[in-house]
Amino acid sequence: MLYRKDRKGNPISQLGYGCMRFTKNGGKIDYEKAEKEILRGIELGINYFDTAYIYPGSEECLGRILAENNCRDKVCIATKLPQYIMRSAKAIDKTFAEELARLRTDHIDYYLMHMFTDYMEWENLKKLGIEEWIDAHKADGSVRNIGFSFHGDTDTFLKLLNAYDWDFCQIQYNYFDEFSQAGRAGLEAAQKKGVPVIIMEPLRGGKLATLPDKAMEELKASGTGFTPAELGFRWLWDQEGVTCVLSGMNSIEMLEENVKVASDAAAGSFTDKEYGLTDRIRNIIKEREKVGCTGCRYCMPCPKGVDIPGNFHYYNLMYLEKKGRARFEFFRNVGMRKDPAFASQCVGCGKCESHCPQHLPIREKLKEADKALRPLPYRVGLSAARAILGRRSRKDKGENGKA
Repeated sequence: MLYRKDRKGNPISQLGYGCMRFTKNGGKIDYEKAEKEILRGIELGINYFDTAYIYPGSEECLGRILAENNCRDKVCIATKLPQYIMRSAKAIDKTFAEELARLRTDHIDYYLMHMFTDYMEWENLKKLGIEEWIDAHKADGSVRNIGFSFHGDTDTFLKLLNAYDWDFCQIQYNYFDEFSQAGRAGLEAAQKKGVPVIIMEPLRGGKLATLPDKAMEELKASGTGFTPAELGFRWLWDQEGVTCVLSGMNSIEMLEENVKVASDAAAGSFTDKEYGLTDRIRNIIKEREKVGCTGCRYCMPCPKGVDIPGNFHYYNLMYLEKKGRARFEFFRNVGMRKDPAFASQCVGCGKCESHCPQHLPIREKLKEADKALRPLPYRVGLSAARAILGRRSRKDKGENGKA
């Protein structure tokens, strides 16, 4: 196993164990199977285990395995505060105490603010005293490193990255999502600041592990001998800014296969030929796209606040993956921002089209995207969710004003 370092110089295995996808039987985690897999992972050198408060049964399972096998001190636990449901300092304390109990530990090595999509979420936490909370828990040793996980656009990521002295962060990143969400720009900005980056969804939920036939032909013809998963992992580990890549491994075979790759995939070892291969495969996957947007963001900012690359990204995803999943991601990552960014806000000024290197008919495509992403039931659901979010925000402001 190769290791990279956190900000304090501590080694982190470049392959991390994602604990969201433990095998379940009858709706419950198969403890004995998970135990064998976790212990084998530790034996092979994995020392970073990622879970979260909202992963059903995951914290309890991981905590029990580590405690019953006396190996807590051999690993680093990463878990997350569900910041999106925190309404008071008391709620934060209660949730953290519950996580410590579930994990059977007195400290969390890497604690994340879970799933930021908008800068206002950090502002809301600050109003609840999160900065003072972090200082206190770092001082007593119950939190060793503080970070955040992110789903949103690049500009928001960069704003959050510079909003606090983070010890690390976690982003969705792979060769398909190179220019969406935090993207390569976000990764490189974090690297420049010396902030370690943990990678989630390295294989896009398995989509890069099961390639279309045409892409598989390219991979076989390349002579690399890589499996689709290995290609995705090596692309990531070639980048120095990547500290740890999470994989939701739920079989010994998958675990050992990934560890084998992680044992020799050093930064700077991916060749130009192999980069050309990932480019070709990405283009094959994108053949079903509706809009040839590269995510370069030359069209931004939109005077009316439309997230043009974001709308196009999720519109394309509808035809590359399941429509329901694409709409869910759009709902979460674009629809629930404080400031709306819908395609329907476009007034047809054409400023974006004058800057587009691809010469795309952006105004026309935005109308198509909005119609596809927000059919009537989704528009109603989004409006209701945003109304609830607005009421909570006003309530929080009122309570803070009284205080």
